[in-house]
Amino acid sequence: MTTREQAIEAAARWFDEGHFLAELRRRVAHRTESQEEGRLPLLTAYLSEEIGPTLERLGFRWRLIDNPVSGFGPILIGERHEDKRLPTVLSYGHGDVIRGYEEQWRQGLSPWDIVVEGERWYGRGTADNKGQHSINLAALARVLEARGRLGFNVKLILETGEETGSPGLRAVCERYRDELKADVFIASDGPRLRAGQPTLFLGARGAFNFDLTVSLREGGHHSGNWGGLLANLGTILAAAIASMVDGRGRILVERLRPPPIPNSVRKALAGIEPGEPGGPEIDRGWGEPNLTPAERVFAWNSLEVLAFRTGNPERPANAIPPTASAHMQLRFVVGSDWRNFVPIIRAHLDRHGFAMVAAKPARMEMMAATRLDPDDPWVEWAVRSIERTTGHRPVVLPNLGGSLPNDCFAEVLGLPTVWVPHSYPACSQHAPDEHLLAPVAREGLLMMTGLFWDLGEGGGPKRR
Repeated sequence: MTTREQAIEAAARWFDEGHFLAELRRRVAHRTESQEEGRLPLLTAYLSEEIGPTLERLGFRWRLIDNPVSGFGPILIGERHEDKRLPTVLSYGHGDVIRGYEEQWRQGLSPWDIVVEGERWYGRGTADNKGQHSINLAALARVLEARGRLGFNVKLILETGEETGSPGLRAVCERYRDELKADVFIASDGPRLRAGQPTLFLGARGAFNFDLTVSLREGGHHSGNWGGLLANLGTILAAAIASMVDGRGRILVERLRPPPIPNSVRKALAGIEPGEPGGPEIDRGWGEPNLTPAERVFAWNSLEVLAFRTGNPERPANAIPPTASAHMQLRFVVGSDWRNFVPIIRAHLDRHGFAMVAAKPARMEMMAATRLDPDDPWVEWAVRSIERTTGHRPVVLPNLGGSLPNDCFAEVLGLPTVWVPHSYPACSQHAPDEHLLAPVAREGLLMMTGLFWDLGEGGGPKRR
């Protein structure tokens, strides 16, 4: 009989022989840019021609569901059912990627063909999220090869719109709630705390994107003839933003700030230091004062200016601009009054003399904040399994600093959510030269093989 150790050793050999790289190279070649127009056929093909056949080889039944939000890519639902008496895990991934930005990649690299340089595998989607859901599918396959069965049931949701805010995902989870019933949610996305530290996170900060715009007149006017006579809309918008967040990143609108950090979260974050060698140096004086860096990114809200435009930035002219706009984002934690963000912003702008500045939500759907209790039995079970595989206790974060559609699984489906990321902070996710670290991917495959092996051995917490 195959043992846990033998199954993990076989997974390591499979990886080292280049099989995982070949699978991932094939998937990265699909240009699944959900933010680009006309990509719907490519998004559909990734699910039907790449993921579907892979699931069939693993004994899954699967189908594509048209997105209930018109114009967006389909969502795949798959299931491998072994026995109703066994525990059921729901997993997730997204087949879409951020724009390729081909012209911005370093010479010799391409977003659509994996280039290996030492430990780095360059290509769009290697880290976010094709590499990560490919690791988990490969781990399921390794357990099946070793044991002939999983020993649990597994369901899968794979969407094609996460990079545009997961439109339609919540509606699909609501509509197919009974079909998606499970005991636990286990999936992979986002980065580890750092490359060498296996990590679990139990939720995510929410993301609310909104636009501020101001327009008072038609056309620009000569700054010499009209300077001092006409209001400069770039100046007005900059002042409006400065009334919301100061020059050190501290949020000034009280109702956009979160409640005090719970003691359990402070305890979980004690001793955790964000950052990664090779990544940007943390600005120690930025953000809410009197918080640790870990508390600022994992337990507090941040208000960011993602884009600001006025006049003609490419070819500045001596003209007072007729319009100004800014694309803003509020990352927020559990306890924030997110349902009232727009009225809160509107009231603040009016109160501070900026009634001419319009505020409206961006097109991207909002992702709510979630956070599983670090004392949940599934957390300790996953910690023990990963520690058994790697020899190191993983870092446990109450929530990711970024945003994921975890509310669909935690709130709509009511599941304990455990995320096991297989990337790292300096992976250039969403930027040119995105890459996956081979040692992290390899360790991720071994961790997930061990995790699924343990679940099949009846090692999970008592079923709810």
